[in-house]
Amino acid sequence: MDGLLRRPAVLFGLIALLCFGSVGLALVSQYKFDMQPCPWCTLQRLIFLVIGVFALLGLLIGSSGVRRVLALGGLLFTFCGMAAALWQQFVAAKSASCDLTLADRIMQSLGLYDVAPEVFAPMASCAEAAVSLLGVPYAIWSLLVFLLCAAACVQVIREARV
Repeated sequence: MDGLLRRPAVLFGLIALLCFGSVGLALVSQYKFDMQPCPWCTLQRLIFLVIGVFALLGLLIGSSGVRRVLALGGLLFTFCGMAAALWQQFVAAKSASCDLTLADRIMQSLGLYDVAPEVFAPMASCAEAAVSLLGVPYAIWSLLVFLLCAAACVQVIREARV
C-alpha cells in the first residue's frame, strides 16, 4: 500500500476525489441541510475545483515534468485555500458582513456569482456561515483537506523527479 501511495497517478486521483468530494459535500450541506455559504466558503469551493482540475490533468498526462508543474500549481492553490480557510475561521466568522471582502471581490470579478450561482453565490454572512460538522467548524475541515492535498502534491513533486 505504501508504494501505491507514491504513484503520481494514484496521488492525483486522491487529490481529485478530495477536492470534488469536498465541493459535493458542501453542496449537499447547502441544499439538503440548509447550511448557506458565505463568500469565503464559495471562494474555497473555487479553489478546490481548480486543484481538482490540476489533478485530473495530472491523471491524463504521463510526462513527469508536466506532472510536477501541475502538482506545483496545485500546491500553490492549496496555500491559497489554507489562507482562505484560516481567514474564514479566525477573522471572517467574527464579522457580521462579508460584503466587499477580498473573497467577495474575487468572486464578483470572476463573474462566478452570475455564471453558476447554485455553486458560487453566497447566501449568508460570514458569521451565519460559521457552522460545524461533528463539532469541528467547516473552515477547519476545509483546512484539513487543503493540508492533505498539499501533502499529496509535495509527494507527486518528489516522485515525478525519479
